[in-house]
Amino acid sequence: MRNAIKLTDSEYTELSRRAASRTGRAEDARRARVILLLGEGLTWDEVMERLDCSRGFVATWSQRFRNGRLAGLFSRHRGQKADVLTPKLEARILDATRRPPADGTTHWSTRRLGTHLGISHMMVQRVWTKHRLQPHRLERYMASNDPDFESKAADVIGLYLNPPEHAAVFCVDEKTAIQALDRLDPVLPLSPGRAERHGFEYYRHGTLSLYAAFNTQTGEVLGKTADHHTSAEFVAFLADIVAHQPEGREIHVIVDNLSAHKTQKVKDFLAAHPNVQMHYTPTDSSWLNQVELWFAKIERDVIARGIFTSVKDLARKLMRYIRLYNKAPKPVKWTYRNVSHRIGTESAVTGH
Repeated sequence: MRNAIKLTDSEYTELSRRAASRTGRAEDARRARVILLLGEGLTWDEVMERLDCSRGFVATWSQRFRNGRLAGLFSRHRGQKADVLTPKLEARILDATRRPPADGTTHWSTRRLGTHLGISHMMVQRVWTKHRLQPHRLERYMASNDPDFESKAADVIGLYLNPPEHAAVFCVDEKTAIQALDRLDPVLPLSPGRAERHGFEYYRHGTLSLYAAFNTQTGEVLGKTADHHTSAEFVAFLADIVAHQPEGREIHVIVDNLSAHKTQKVKDFLAAHPNVQMHYTPTDSSWLNQVELWFAKIERDVIARGIFTSVKDLARKLMRYIRLYNKAPKPVKWTYRNVSHRIGTESAVTGH
């Protein structure tokens, strides 16, 4: 259908301005383009193809332009006026966010809370972003009941921030029951638009433990694999640490409260090596041991998605990772932001 529209110079200038505007409403620009194309002599079908619009859209706005010229292109209903985010409304959103929903769900979503308060869900999102609220997230904590928490924590943190001169500080722990899992189905590799895919079925070849000593000053890791995590294996690993240090050097070892770390064999080893001092973290406070951060790294990089044909294959890949990591080790930058705040057993609960 060809139904050309004749435009005056002033109408053509104004329509061109609207069509090219990047600050005006998109619908205003689209209507202006319809009239400009009709003014160039294009048919309705050509306009529809060029702008990807319907016949009804072209018919409506061409007729309105003929009836009212430029004034006819303005919307008769500009939509609902947006709510104004007042301090009172913001406080209401914050208060409702911290109260559990009454429908039995555990937390709010922006749309559910917006419907509940009768406001736009985007307004809820803006308030949440401003105040860093994320109701969909959940963090877990474990509060220590150690009566000597503060003194033990201060001892460990002191080794991180102000280590003894000419001494070596190691964070030591074992990652137990690492499974050597072999996939029964072939792995489908990463491709554009598709993530790497693993089959659900696997074969479990067995497990092993990984002992690791993280040097807090250099970031280097001394590792050793073992079939079991016993006190004898732990003492043997302590001997490896001593063997890798200059003779007589003062060595500080930070460990958790696992029973294998406090046996008579460990006491005998310490008696025979007076240059080695053990520092125990408070109970339920593994976050104070820096080697746990490194264990999280090797879990992501090797273990979680690894495919191992045997326990020996698992051990070989773990030790290869440690060797390559030690070529460019990175120590943990441990900071204590508020030195005036004492770390106590209530810190985990209060969020400090």
